[in-house]
Amino acid sequence: MLTKPKIDWEMMAVNSHFQTAEAAQLLLQQGETEEAQAALQSLIDAMSRSERQAVKSQLTRLMMHIIKWKTQPNKRSRSWIITIIDARDAIEESQEEMPSLNREFIESLWEQCFVKAKRKAEAEMNCRSNISSVTWQQVFEDIYE
Repeated sequence: MLTKPKIDWEMMAVNSHFQTAEAAQLLLQQGETEEAQAALQSLIDAMSRSERQAVKSQLTRLMMHIIKWKTQPNKRSRSWIITIIDARDAIEESQEEMPSLNREFIESLWEQCFVKAKRKAEAEMNCRSNISSVTWQQVFEDIYE
């Protein structure tokens, strides 16, 4: 009797959400529910990591532009405003997709994202910033115009 090779669902899910979903669907059609569940769990985990990483990236981008805004008021531009709005919108969209990406989750990333954002802002501005922190209000509520 031939045995099927063991599929590395985690690797497959990381490489292709679509292919993993198709494979899980085929397994369900074949009645292989345990293997389908393993595939689906790997898919859920991979998609969750992807959404968390997207929020982290957007939060860093958002903070970076706010640091630039505060450090170089004479160089403020419409593109900085658009970037701030776009990053806020992207975070909000991720939160709609995954409600677990809430304020508590974002606050758990806050310091790490701020450190990266400041480093990137200083590199882009080619100068040091005296900004030592940013508040929730500055990042998510203040209006930049």
